[in-house]
Amino acid sequence: MIKTDAVLGVFFALFAAIGFSAKAILIKLAYLDHVDAITLLALRMAFSVPFFIIAAIWVNRRDAEPLNKKDWLVVLVLGLLGYYLSSFLDFLGLLYITAGLERLILFLYPTLTVILTAIIYKRPIGHRVMSAMALSYVGIVLVFFHDIGLSEGNAAISRADVILGSILIFCSALSYSSYLVGAGHSIARIGATRFTAYASIVASFASILQFLLTHPLSALNVTMKAYQLSIAMAIFSTVLPVFLLSYAIHHIGPSRSSLIGSVGPVATIALAYFFLGEAVSLLQISGTILVLAGVVTISLSAKKSSNN
Repeated sequence: MIKTDAVLGVFFALFAAIGFSAKAILIKLAYLDHVDAITLLALRMAFSVPFFIIAAIWVNRRDAEPLNKKDWLVVLVLGLLGYYLSSFLDFLGLLYITAGLERLILFLYPTLTVILTAIIYKRPIGHRVMSAMALSYVGIVLVFFHDIGLSEGNAAISRADVILGSILIFCSALSYSSYLVGAGHSIARIGATRFTAYASIVASFASILQFLLTHPLSALNVTMKAYQLSIAMAIFSTVLPVFLLSYAIHHIGPSRSSLIGSVGPVATIALAYFFLGEAVSLLQISGTILVLAGVVTISLSAKKSSNN
């Protein structure tokens, strides 16, 4: 008999993957209303932070053990690195490239985590994982050339834009991978929900502070549609996916949750096609399949290693 918690875990992991994927679509739609990246990020985090504050208060009532100075420093640094910086670079990158390419580049974070872990902890990378990583990066190259081809027939997008956007999104993935490598021990000690809530609060205030230092308050005079998209982004692509994914990891494990999350890039390409009119080509589909195959192989290898 299938356990209800396991079924809910699968459903929540799937919903989280689609929610995270929809973020790029909502950002691109907001950009159509001429909202700049810093303002949009600040709006997203301003609408998200009340939920994270409530979550922090709630989890503190369950876990009374206070954080020490080292814990607070880790939360501050990793919150800025893994949530604020990666989000900021992501928002900037989406000014220049398609939502489909953005999601695929971000999806490379497991490969970057493997590389960073090997460098920092001097752990060898197996031949199977190296082959899977090569597969993923070949896939990214194919999708990259798909977008380069689109730029040649579109005066609004240049080849330089695609290159710049890809670099920004890759740096976003690298920032998030650095967060994952550094956060493992702290999450185990502090607790996933509490750590996520605290780190998200740090990122929220950093995003709002960045806006206040760089923009006049009149920059908030954006369209009602932009506000609606920001609220949708905060609820459906930030708060709900974060906590639903935590629930899924708790009940079905990180490996299964990660594998279910592989639907993310496919969902983004489908949503971008329907809502943004982004072209889909055989080259893009082939590249997507290679990226997914590589990342799934790495995830399965990580699961096998953890069971040994």
